[in-house]
Amino acid sequence: MRVLIIEDDLKVAGAVRAGLVADGYDVVHSRTGEDGYFRATTEPFDAILLDLGLPGRNGLEILAGLRGRGLSIPVLVLTARDAVEDRVLGLDSGADDYLIKPFAFEVLLARLRALARRTSDVRPPVLQVADLALDPAMHGVTRAGEAVSLSTKEFALLHFLMRRAGQTVPRTVLIEAVWGYGASIESNTLDAFIHLLRGKIETAPGRKLIHTVRGVGYSLRELPPA
Repeated sequence: MRVLIIEDDLKVAGAVRAGLVADGYDVVHSRTGEDGYFRATTEPFDAILLDLGLPGRNGLEILAGLRGRGLSIPVLVLTARDAVEDRVLGLDSGADDYLIKPFAFEVLLARLRALARRTSDVRPPVLQVADLALDPAMHGVTRAGEAVSLSTKEFALLHFLMRRAGQTVPRTVLIEAVWGYGASIESNTLDAFIHLLRGKIETAPGRKLIHTVRGVGYSLRELPPA
């Protein structure tokens, strides 16, 4: 089980990470809201342990962003905020469970196991446009049944476009989705990645799926026969 810890308290994060690793979990730690949100939207995780009081994006903003994108990754909030209204706000914002600090590590493990049971039979649908298919759960892509090998950034870019198939996605939206909120990248970086992606999924004449919308962004769609 791959778990993302988004927590700025290094002592708490270190203790939780060490315990989870010892229990057989694959663990990634992000210290800021920005980095945590970026990883959560570009890498596959089975669960997220989320602090609310974070530098950059706070926990509630991260929750809103994940759920707004349709990402159903189970999120367990770890926080010192124990007021009833705080718990209600966290759950209403999209958290799956809530654990108050300090907590017993065995309770945390039990909560993670419960989340795993709850979501074990919930598999995100395979996305398909024409003969291009993307499986979010397996992190796999095929074109006409042939496997396509993509980098993490290429996969995130294609995933975002396929979830909005038929729509024109502005450049700024794509950059934020793949590189993170407020990312500062060269203006041609997105174009370079689109070029690489096209080279991998558009391998034959007449099979173009990613279209440039001049002055706006990109759109992934199948054009009707001429």
